Amino acid sequence: MCQSNAYLLDSSGDEKLLMEDVSLITPLPDGEVELVGLFGDRLTIKAGIKEMDLLKHRIIMSGTDS
Repeated sequence: MCQSNAYLLDSSGDEKLLMEDVSLITPLPDGEVELVGLFGDRLTIKAGIKEMDLLKHRIIMSGTDS
């Protein structure tokens, strides 16, 4: 599969897995993004994309989880 995993970077620099097999990222108002997984699961968080490494299938988000 070619989907990526999304991680949230916390204040100490550690990565917390938010969602596996992300197939869609949609920016929303007020700095939120919606992640949609391969099977339709959804997660909305207040964060921004810090880094996307598509070769390693990793999306690093930063901000506050809501």
